[in-house]
Amino acid sequence: MLREKAKVMNADEMTRALKRLAHEILEKNRGGENCLLVGIQRRGVHLANRMKEYIKETESKKVQSGVLDITLYRDDLTLLHDQPVVHSTAIPVDISNKTVILVDDVIYTGRTTRAAMDALMDLGRPSAVQLCVLIDRGHRELPIHPDFVGKTVPTSQDEVVEVRVSELDGVDEVVICQREE
Repeated sequence: MLREKAKVMNADEMTRALKRLAHEILEKNRGGENCLLVGIQRRGVHLANRMKEYIKETESKKVQSGVLDITLYRDDLTLLHDQPVVHSTAIPVDISNKTVILVDDVIYTGRTTRAAMDALMDLGRPSAVQLCVLIDRGHRELPIHPDFVGKTVPTSQDEVVEVRVSELDGVDEVVICQREE
């Protein structure tokens, strides 16, 4: 059972953070000509799509994007569900020699990112892989560090960070929830 404990971001704050992240990606990659935004299923996909639109609006540049499902690459697959739900992977271009920016909602242990990199390598050999997350909550178990962070939110191990997006949840917000017995 989860109990909402604190709101970390409202809709306006999420929009500002995503616009800033889009600008940081463009700056670091000198305009993003050879970049591919890849959203990690599920909420990372919607965040990547929004950043793609912000880039298009502000820079009049079209950045390519894709969708990555990492379900079958997870090292905890058997612990999650008896029948895992597999979503789609749709990468419309060859990732070889591209700078791939993985987009996810929250980074925690780093295991999702590791699984995403494994999945990417099965699709080709990018020239670089960068990581963009809306929330960094700490507690890494693997030596993975995001290149772009919307907000760092210190949490305890018994808390859960929920990123809610209007496309799936009907609202844009980030909340910290407390696990209850």
